[in-house]
Amino acid sequence: MTVVDERPAPLAGAPRRRPNPVLALLRNSWRQLTSMRTALVLLFLLAVAAIPGSVLPQRGVNPEDVRDFFTAHPDLAPVLDRIGAFEAFGSIWFSAIYVLLFTSLIGCITPRLREHVRALRAKPPVVPKRLNRLPQHTVLTAPEGGTAAIAEALRRRRWRVVVRGDEVSAEKGYLKETGNLLFHTSMVVVLVGVALGSWYGWNGNKLLVAGADNAFCNTQQQYAESKFGPRVGSGDLPDFCLRLDEFQARFLETGQPEFFNATVTEFDKTGRERQQADFSVNSPLRLDGANVYLLGHGYAPVIRYIDRFGRSQTSTVPFLTTGDIGLTSEGLAAFPDANVDPATGGRDPNLQVAFSGLYLPTAPESPPYARSEYPTERNPALNLVAYRGNLGLDAGIPGSIYELDQRQVRAGKLTEVGTKLLKKGETWTLDDGSRVEFLGSEQYITISVRYDPGSTLLLASSVVLLVGLMGSLFGRRRRVFFRLLPAGAVDPTGGSPTAGSSLVEAGGLPRTDHPGFADEFAQLVAAVSGDGRPDERAGAGRDGSDPAGAREGAE
Repeated sequence: MTVVDERPAPLAGAPRRRPNPVLALLRNSWRQLTSMRTALVLLFLLAVAAIPGSVLPQRGVNPEDVRDFFTAHPDLAPVLDRIGAFEAFGSIWFSAIYVLLFTSLIGCITPRLREHVRALRAKPPVVPKRLNRLPQHTVLTAPEGGTAAIAEALRRRRWRVVVRGDEVSAEKGYLKETGNLLFHTSMVVVLVGVALGSWYGWNGNKLLVAGADNAFCNTQQQYAESKFGPRVGSGDLPDFCLRLDEFQARFLETGQPEFFNATVTEFDKTGRERQQADFSVNSPLRLDGANVYLLGHGYAPVIRYIDRFGRSQTSTVPFLTTGDIGLTSEGLAAFPDANVDPATGGRDPNLQVAFSGLYLPTAPESPPYARSEYPTERNPALNLVAYRGNLGLDAGIPGSIYELDQRQVRAGKLTEVGTKLLKKGETWTLDDGSRVEFLGSEQYITISVRYDPGSTLLLASSVVLLVGLMGSLFGRRRRVFFRLLPAGAVDPTGGSPTAGSSLVEAGGLPRTDHPGFADEFAQLVAAVSGDGRPDERAGAGRDGSDPAGAREGAE
């Protein structure tokens, strides 16, 4: 019979339709972006892009260090500033890499997830016709119960099993691909958590001196250093205030810290107390909408200054530790409103007074008095250097409250008056008749108040990421097949025809590299056979054949 093709013939000379070059470019670009190689390159670039944020000072973390960097490198700093090096994690190039990595990971995961779900729902494949071409092959005596017994033995070992007549197919090891998908999905969730923390998170550092007069309320203006996400405003901060009631510290005789504990009272902005709580270095204070972390502690000397007109001013001044084990501290006590003539009420800026000091919690018994011998107050002493003149506070130039403006000293606007070591309760009379008295000290703590809405998501995704990584590393996908051979059938291994009882032909195929699959297959065959060993006429494995070729022939 002749078959006639009734399809219309193409028109002669009809132009061939060319693909849209724009669509082709977009399609190829999307394929390149969503490839695993591109995702790895972007992950590497993200790590490289984070280096400037770790090496260079950042405005959101410590703006004073950024100003110091500009002073030390006047030519290099403006160039780095133009490319966003001092705000690395908010720069356009870091955000671009971040978004591209996020998109690439989603593009990689989505098709693989779809294929994995399809594979999980599918049944194990049919038994290949030639099992002797598989990497693992043997023949054993059929167990009592036939395919039902084989299937039951496989299910007890958590294999996915399907029985088709006299054949049994089983598959195992989907944990590897599941682990891969969990790992990459967790990376996406980690990026989401970081983005949430960057947009809606905030943090601030505060030095809190003990005492009711030094209470701190959660407002942006009261933080010494703060960083707020772009989606956070001052009105979004939770309503709470803190007062440091007591700070306890224990040290070893070597000066190493042993125990820190701060006792604070929380109250709202109306003054209504809510709770009194303790927190330490490794146990933050958890409030509604923020966590308070203890960073360090130090001492705030209490200094009373009586000017030439007899007016007294008392200041509790936090001194910053210099980093030694004895908590030697440096600070500045400034009295810009001193020496105001009570008759005229006029303030002469050239008669302002400041004391640059060194506080020693445990001063040595003999000079030099330059370093504390122990971090607790066993022999407190305050070494003061007095200055008189214009402190430069009226110029409007920002400066540190913890150290003297040396520009005023170099310009001759501040003059050193004298130096004196004071013990607790001692008084120093200056050349103009004014006096300064060291009354004692208060303890202070440095705290970090933080809110990160993505922290819980980051923790959970990191745990899942590790679980997925373990599954992808240790999971091995493999398949085994069994076929019942009736009595009288030809032995596939080349032996004599079977007689009296049926045999089972078994084959195994690892879908990924699995050095231990041969031993696992032998144990599985022994468990299925019931007597602990394969049939004596059959050999385990193939001699002189290529595993790759075996996979192709079996498939």
